[in-house]
Amino acid sequence: MMGILIPSSQRRTLSELYDRIDLSDGDRSAKRSAYWTMLVLSGVIATAGVIGDSTATVIGAMIVAPLSTPILAVGLGIVTGRLALVGRSLLYVAVSVAVVVAIGFLFALVLPNPTNVLTNSQVVGRVSPTLTDLTAAVATGFAGSIAIARRDVGDVLPGVAIAISLVPPLGVVGVCLGSGEPDLALGALVLFASNMVVLIIAAVVVLMAAGYARESAESTDTKWRGRAYAALAVVLLAVGIPMTLNSVTAVWAKEVQSLAEDWVEDIPEAEVSDVSWHAHGLVVEVRSPEDLPDIADLQNAVDDILPTDPPVTVVHTVGERISKEGS
Repeated sequence: MMGILIPSSQRRTLSELYDRIDLSDGDRSAKRSAYWTMLVLSGVIATAGVIGDSTATVIGAMIVAPLSTPILAVGLGIVTGRLALVGRSLLYVAVSVAVVVAIGFLFALVLPNPTNVLTNSQVVGRVSPTLTDLTAAVATGFAGSIAIARRDVGDVLPGVAIAISLVPPLGVVGVCLGSGEPDLALGALVLFASNMVVLIIAAVVVLMAAGYARESAESTDTKWRGRAYAALAVVLLAVGIPMTLNSVTAVWAKEVQSLAEDWVEDIPEAEVSDVSWHAHGLVVEVRSPEDLPDIADLQNAVDDILPTDPPVTVVHTVGERISKEGS
């Protein structure tokens, strides 16, 4: 099976892998310069896209972002038994996380935020990750791992970068912290952590199956590798629990959507545009040119059907129709 996924004629050698994803192998200064330059630029682009609520800009940041390189290097280090590579790569990841979060935080403080974070689609889409996001990350992780092991499919890496979404969630973390929403920041951090750990696991599985462990003279310490597997399992469980809860609350959000529609049914042109679940409760977005009913009625209805009695926040967008009659 692995011979089909990674044919021997296209399989990279171990030295080629080191050269491709180990930032301390080969021309170190050039690799590190390129990495940090592109990371900072991708962080700026991602944060600007988040604050401006621009999907196209955020996608541009995903393509530029180099953060998958040290993450994949962690997987390679585990497979080959190179503890130093794992340590260096994790340090790169930790510093990279701090840099991008700081960029998002500073942007949120300095630049005018055109929308509330609760109504920003780039924020809302990343602060409540579900098992669906985890499933997509698993498939993307395997695609990326296979791509680095094969010489002939490097062109798919931009698509992998878009799908795995590493830098934009960190930009959201910074923006939410700068906007005084630490609970939302935690949700975005869970999304990043889940994507990261899944990418490492996929790299370990693919590179191990492709036989790279046998080529490394440092891969004989199976006890060390077992501890690494255990650590990955613990982290995956830690991020999987909130994602499972988010999946459950997504079902609840649909039920609340129905309640909210009943709540505004007597108001002409009122529309419930979205119901989302955040760490601090439910957010119901309503578009209506007129005043809304007492929110206490909606809160009571929600408390009747949901076991956790979450607080409900209504975001009311007031619309007005203006027309000019002909003379």
